[in-house]
Amino acid sequence: MSIEVGSKLQGKVTGITNFGAFVELPGGSTGLVHISEVADNYVKDINDHLKVGDQVEVKVINVEKDGKIGLSIKKAVDRPERPARPERSESRPYSQRPRGGGGRGNDNRNARPENFESKMAKFLKDSEDRLSTLKRATESKRGGRGARRG
Repeated sequence: MSIEVGSKLQGKVTGITNFGAFVELPGGSTGLVHISEVADNYVKDINDHLKVGDQVEVKVINVEKDGKIGLSIKKAVDRPERPARPERSESRPYSQRPRGGGGRGNDNRNARPENFESKMAKFLKDSEDRLSTLKRATESKRGGRGARRG
């Protein structure tokens, strides 16, 4: 029996390691179910989910050239597909939507948008104010600008 990627098979757990479980497949071949492919949720200890001798349904997720077979238990379970996301109510593309205040109370929808030059001028003014305040504070502590030294 040839093992193909995507096929679902019944197997028997033959060994458990800290990184996964070895499963014997029909035909005598053995594949590995990595610990991340055991369950949909986080698996800290694989022994909480599998025991040696358990019969499990697995899906073949890869077959390497050297004969190693990658298996998945969580992908073998048929789950209904998630419903598609509901359509957005806005018909304008995302790039053309108005930029709001993020719902934090600063409603500036009627304000004119700032251009780059005005933003840069505002930044430079704030920066110079902060720098001058910082210089005044450090110079007074160091005794600079004519302060007497004792």
